[in-house]
Amino acid sequence: MIPTPVLRVLWALLLSLAAPVLAAPLPVAAPEDVGLSGERLGRISAVVRGWVEKKEIPGAVVMVARQGRLAFVDVQGMRDAARGDRLQEDSIFRLYSMTKPVVSIAAMTLVEDGVLALSDPVHKYIPEFKEMRVGTESFDPKTGAQTFTTAPAKRAITVGDLLRHTAGFTYGPPLSTRTQIQKLYAEAGIWSQSWVLADFAKVLAKLPLVHEPGTAWEYGHSTDILGRVVEVASGRTLDAFLDERILRPLRMADTTFSLPPAKHGRLAQPQPDPVTGKTPELIDFTQPQTFFAGGHGLVGTAGDYLRFCQMLLDGGSLDGARILGPRTVDYAASNHMHAGIAPGASFLPGPGYGFGLGFGVRTDRGMADYLGSVGDYYWGGYAGTYFWIDPKEQLVVVFMTTEPVRRTQYRTALRNLVYQAIAR
Repeated sequence: MIPTPVLRVLWALLLSLAAPVLAAPLPVAAPEDVGLSGERLGRISAVVRGWVEKKEIPGAVVMVARQGRLAFVDVQGMRDAARGDRLQEDSIFRLYSMTKPVVSIAAMTLVEDGVLALSDPVHKYIPEFKEMRVGTESFDPKTGAQTFTTAPAKRAITVGDLLRHTAGFTYGPPLSTRTQIQKLYAEAGIWSQSWVLADFAKVLAKLPLVHEPGTAWEYGHSTDILGRVVEVASGRTLDAFLDERILRPLRMADTTFSLPPAKHGRLAQPQPDPVTGKTPELIDFTQPQTFFAGGHGLVGTAGDYLRFCQMLLDGGSLDGARILGPRTVDYAASNHMHAGIAPGASFLPGPGYGFGLGFGVRTDRGMADYLGSVGDYYWGGYAGTYFWIDPKEQLVVVFMTTEPVRRTQYRTALRNLVYQAIAR
């Protein structure tokens, strides 16, 4: 049997050699040196391998860091199954809604600058939002008659509402067209990728809200509008501001709104669904992008996003780059759902969770259907990406795949697989 100290050295060496041309996103450690079991972490590899072999997912990159050190990396499957290209550690993924935490943190840098306040009305930055209306639908079961009316909103939308998803916006197509407001979204072409952010905001401002501002959590275009607020408040386009304040300081070199031609070959692609045979339609980031969508517009690597998460876990700084103060990070990663805020049509944080300023935040250890700690915070993206940060366990996990159909079940499994590997 190989002695444990030798195993630790070998593990660290293997991680460092996993991609010889790549620098590790964080310092590398053997699992046992940060209180993890290398043997139990191996279960992650076995489970992911099963998903790949059954063609449930094309491939995945998993990174687990604890105590500021990268203890586990697993890369399996295909980057592009149709071309026969294998997934690599530096493959680029469509982040979709994992864009939201990045833009939310960008907004909080402006709060720290004294430029923004959570209580600011959005119309201070985008005048078109000054007089919003709220839509109400009713249905008479006796006659089958359906009515739709609007009334002036009782108060203005605030910057805090945008961060907390209590502004009253929703998502329409392609996710849903079940309500009259979502049909209005469809008619206005809200989901198009051809927008410029300033024009998008003006059009959305003309459409009714689904709730009174501040009264209900409803997933929708709040972070897109937050991105426009950041643009106006900073005097920079959103892509330039993110690059200046977050991406370059954290050395997130592959995280961007527009994928340059030299990186097209690194973009992970979906595969046909094993049940339907249909290939999911996702944003084509090999084409030039003009819509800097704060809610869904970034692409990036697992390593880049791991550095963003580690910055948050470390209280707002990483490798000497200070993004936020630690008190601001704690505030953003706290539950901001009070008793007067109702869950909307679909409360995505789920049982046992509230919501902070860009993250789902765990409030109860036992109510969720998977392992975790009170105070852990997370979010995911439509195409399958996922992360969580657990301050109690000093843990960061990033999961990157391109599989939107059954993404929830993979996230649940990964949660349990990571926590069962904690040895101390």
